[in-house]
Amino acid sequence: MNRTDRLYALVEELRARAPRTMRAAELAARFEVSTRTVERDLLALQEAGVPIWAQPGPGGGYGLNVDATLPPLNLTPAEAVALATALATARAMPFAAAGRSAMTKLAGAMAAAPKDAAARLVRQIRVAQDASDPAEGASDVIQQALLASVALQLTYRDGHDHETERVVEPVGLVGARNGWYLAAWCRLREAPRTFRLDRIARATLTDEPVPPRSLDALLADLPYELAEPSLM
Repeated sequence: MNRTDRLYALVEELRARAPRTMRAAELAARFEVSTRTVERDLLALQEAGVPIWAQPGPGGGYGLNVDATLPPLNLTPAEAVALATALATARAMPFAAAGRSAMTKLAGAMAAAPKDAAARLVRQIRVAQDASDPAEGASDVIQQALLASVALQLTYRDGHDHETERVVEPVGLVGARNGWYLAAWCRLREAPRTFRLDRIARATLTDEPVPPRSLDALLADLPYELAEPSLM
C-alpha cells in the first residue's frame, strides 16, 4: 500500500472505530508499518486539517471527529455535473455563494475516479444564466459519449421537420435561452455544428473513438452564433 492509500485508509479506519480511539500500535499492526510511520502519517493528516485528536496516557489513542468529516460520496459523474450545472444557472438566487461553497465541499468528498470524470465532463458544458430546461431524450446517451470520447449516430430533425442521419464527434453541451445544444464536429458537413437536443430524434453510441477538441474553439469556428451570446 502506498502512502496516499494508507492515509486514506487510516482516516476510514478511525471513522469506523469512532467515537472510540485506536492506539498507534494497533494501526501500525493493521497496516503492517512501524508505529513511528503511523504517527508521522497521523501528524500529516492533522496538519492537513483532518479532525484527528489524540488522547494521551494509558488507554488513550487517536480518534476522529466524524461530525466534521464526510466519507467519499457515491455521486456519479453525471449527478455531480447536474448539481454544478444547476448552480451555474441560478447565480442570482439567494445563498448562491453558499451553494458554490457546498458544491466545493461535495467535490472534495467524492472518490477520485468519479471526481476526475465529473471534472472532465463539466469542462465540456457552457450554460447561460437563463438557459431553458434541457430536453431529456438524448441527454443520457450524449453524456456517455462525452465521457467515453466516442462518436454518435444521430437522427436529427431540423426546423423544417426534415430528418437527416449523420455521425458526429461530440465536443460539449451548451445551454442557451432558446434551448440546449450538442456542439460537435459533423462528419456529414465536415464542419462544426450544433444540434438542439429537442430535435434529436435518436442518438446511438458507436465504438469509434474521437480526437479531443476544445469546446470554445469549436464554438468560435461555427458559421453562425447561438441565440444567447453570453455563455459561461
